[in-house]
Amino acid sequence: MRYREWTRPGPLPPEGVTPEEGETRDFICGHFRIFQYAKGHRYSTDDVLTAWYGTTCAPSVSRAADLGSGIGSVATIVAWRLPGATIETVEAQELSVRLARKSVRYNGLESRVTIHHGDLRDFTSDAPFDLVTGSPPYWPRGTATEAEHPQAIPARVEVRGSVADYARTASRILAPGGIFAFVFPHAQLDRAMDALRDADLRLVRRRDVSFKEDDPPLISLFAATRRDDIPSTYEPWIEPPLTIRRRDGGVPAEYSAIRMSFGFPPGNVPA
Repeated sequence: MRYREWTRPGPLPPEGVTPEEGETRDFICGHFRIFQYAKGHRYSTDDVLTAWYGTTCAPSVSRAADLGSGIGSVATIVAWRLPGATIETVEAQELSVRLARKSVRYNGLESRVTIHHGDLRDFTSDAPFDLVTGSPPYWPRGTATEAEHPQAIPARVEVRGSVADYARTASRILAPGGIFAFVFPHAQLDRAMDALRDADLRLVRRRDVSFKEDDPPLISLFAATRRDDIPSTYEPWIEPPLTIRRRDGGVPAEYSAIRMSFGFPPGNVPA
């Protein structure tokens, strides 16, 4: 399949699953698609970058987990980028779990992706994980406008757990030397760092993200590991900020290459 002289990479899914009323089926990486509600929670650039950063930062992954996995956007990209890995996800909302399971069937991932319906704070597994990802809700309840669709509220507001809960669960289920990768607002760096410290995790690297050239960063990507798995003298690498859009509306060369790395059109080709 070609798009503006760009060839979509990756395996062809078996398909065979169709959207129901109120649902859409959208490309997310390569030929993989994801089921979403047209007016509910939909995957975002934040989710895509979390999956990209985690799979970039983790040195070796045979088992991955995604916490508060929602409709499965992060897990789907992780599965696409790490074809040899198995993935487990945990999500409390039955509406989102149902959509995620449809996406798993559509993309032919039943043998590799296991979706658990439950609270991430109680999540356990028989074996640890080399990579744990998460897109925690950004705002404590009462500090942000809640979405109209009930399925979208927990994606934005801390209904069942905060970034601290994500960090505690990640610390508990990480394999030795494993990486916990997550996204959080740049304006709340202190909350993210406090969550890591309280969970006995240490930052390995961080990358701030600006959605438009010369604008201040809005989100930050974090990669952390267990405190005991890294030298106490280690200094985290604070990478140069990533820019999503140029002032003229174009896509910078670096982000074009990143998009291609998760099987999406580069974005800087002419219409």
